[in-house]
Amino acid sequence: MQTKDEDDAAYVEFVDASRSTLLAYAWLLTGEGSAAEDLVQETFVRVYVRWRKVRDGQPLAYGRKVLSNLHTDRWRSRRREVLRGEVPETAYTCDPMTTDLVRALQRLSPRERECVVLRHYLDLSEKETAATLAISVGSVKSYTSKGLAGLRPLLAVTEVERHV
Repeated sequence: MQTKDEDDAAYVEFVDASRSTLLAYAWLLTGEGSAAEDLVQETFVRVYVRWRKVRDGQPLAYGRKVLSNLHTDRWRSRRREVLRGEVPETAYTCDPMTTDLVRALQRLSPRERECVVLRHYLDLSEKETAATLAISVGSVKSYTSKGLAGLRPLLAVTEVERHV
């Protein structure tokens, strides 16, 4: 049996090793730096609460599942929000290709976005994606296919058109 200090040290090691992966996943899902950081922070809190049970299994997979569930809860609860026409200020700057990708991802449905990001950015299998999102493999295939079909026309801009 592990001591509390050993558990805490293992948790800190997990946080250090998985922070960038979870933050990138959250950022691609939300398109906002502060929202992504909030999701990751809440994910780490929830993982810590269950750390003794998940540490010997696959804590990163558990963290992705928690993050996905938190994201789903947030978009479900915000469906009644009023959309605004003004663009909020962002604290992050990034290259145009990444910005275009994130903007295009935001045009997909939340479930399509989750499937595309998990399958093609985090390189999870269909089975792992289905387990993370608690949906069937067939649903993963369907959402991913629809998501990619939706992204193609949005990202089909040539370099010449981008810089004109």
